[in-house]
Amino acid sequence: MTSFKPRTVSISVIILLITTIAGCARSRSPLPVDRVADGQIPGFNAIRYWEAQHKPPINPNSKYSSGCNILALSGGGSKGAFGAGYLNGWSDTGTRPQFNIVTGISTGALIAPLAFLGPEYDEELAISYTTVETKDILRARGLLGNGILPLLFSESYATTKPLQRMIDGLLTPEVFRAIAAEHAKGRRLYIGTTNIDAQRMMVWDMGAIASSDHPDARKLFEKVMLASASIPGAFPPVLFEVQIDGKLYDEMHVDGGVITGVIGYGSSLQKGLDTNAACNLYVIKNGKLDVEHAQVKRKALPIMKRSIATIMKAQAWSSMIRLRNIAKQDNVTFRYISLPENFEQKGEEMFDPKDMKRMYDLGYSIATSDKPWQKEVPLFKEDEKWLWTPPR
Repeated sequence: MTSFKPRTVSISVIILLITTIAGCARSRSPLPVDRVADGQIPGFNAIRYWEAQHKPPINPNSKYSSGCNILALSGGGSKGAFGAGYLNGWSDTGTRPQFNIVTGISTGALIAPLAFLGPEYDEELAISYTTVETKDILRARGLLGNGILPLLFSESYATTKPLQRMIDGLLTPEVFRAIAAEHAKGRRLYIGTTNIDAQRMMVWDMGAIASSDHPDARKLFEKVMLASASIPGAFPPVLFEVQIDGKLYDEMHVDGGVITGVIGYGSSLQKGLDTNAACNLYVIKNGKLDVEHAQVKRKALPIMKRSIATIMKAQAWSSMIRLRNIAKQDNVTFRYISLPENFEQKGEEMFDPKDMKRMYDLGYSIATSDKPWQKEVPLFKEDEKWLWTPPR
C-alpha cells in the first residue's frame, strides 16, 4: 500500500476531499436525551440491563443452592490468547468447574460463549487465538494511504468485516442452541457493551437472547459480541435499533472496556443461597495488572501514549478492586490471574500470531503450575515495599 505523501497532493484536492467526506457523515436517529433509559430492542424482552441493575439470579430453579462458580473475562485485544491458553490448561488439570455465571468484556466477550459451554470447546478457542492475524480481525479503510482521513472524518480507522466473519464462524447454530440449553438449566452468560450516548455500561443476557424464538436472535447475539469488542476510533461503533412507543431510534454502542475492564455480578448474588454455600469468583485478566515502569521521553506522543496506558491501568485496578470488595462482602472467594509483568511482545502487528502463541502457551503453563491463581491485586499487597501509606 502506497504511503500518504502530503506534498504530492494539491491543496485544492485536499479541500475537496475533506468537504466531500465531511458531507457524507452517516446520519442517525438517537434516542431523545430524556428517554435514554426507555429504549427496547423490538421483539425481545428482558435481555439487557444497566450495569447498576445487573443482579443475576444464581439459582432461579434452586439447582445451585449448594454453591456457585463465576468466571469473569476481561478485555485485552490480542492478549485474549493468554486467557484462551489458561482455560485450556485449566481444563487439562481436571479441576476446571462448570461455571454458573460467565461474563465477558471486549476480547473476553469473544471468549465467553465458548468458555461458558465448557472444555469440549477448548480446541475452537485455541485455534481462534493462535492462528489469527491482524487481517483476520480488521481491514484499514486506506483512504489516502494509511487511513489518515478516516480518523478525522469517518467513524473509524478500520472496518470490522473480518471480525464479523470470525464471530459468525465461532457462533455456529450448534453453539447457539447449546447456549440456550444451558440457559434453561439456570446458568447465565453476560456480555458488557458501552452505550456511548448514555455513557453507561449495558449488560446483555446472552442466554436469554439465544433462548428467544425471534428470527434475528442469532444476529443480535453476534452484534452484541461485535459491539463489546469494537475499540472506539479503531473500529466502527455498533448501532442497535430500539423502540419507544412504536417509534424507532438507535443506540450507539462501543467496546465494553471503555467503562470497565471486567464485569462480575450484582451485590445481590447471595440471595437464595445456603448460608454456608461455597462461592468462587475467578477473574482472568487478559493483560498485565502489575505496574510497568518506563522512562517517558519529553515528547507529546510518548507522553500521550503513556498517559492513555496509565488510565487503562488505573481502570483495570479499579475494576479488580471493586470485584474483590463485592466478593468479600458476599463471602465469595476471589481469585485472579493476569499476564506476567515480564512478558514482552516482540511483533509489530496488532494481532501477531507468534506473540499470541507465546501468550497462549504462557497462560497454559500457569494454569497447570502449582500456583495458578493470585488473591491480592497489585498496589494492595501488604508485602510490597512501594505500597503507599498515608502520612502520620
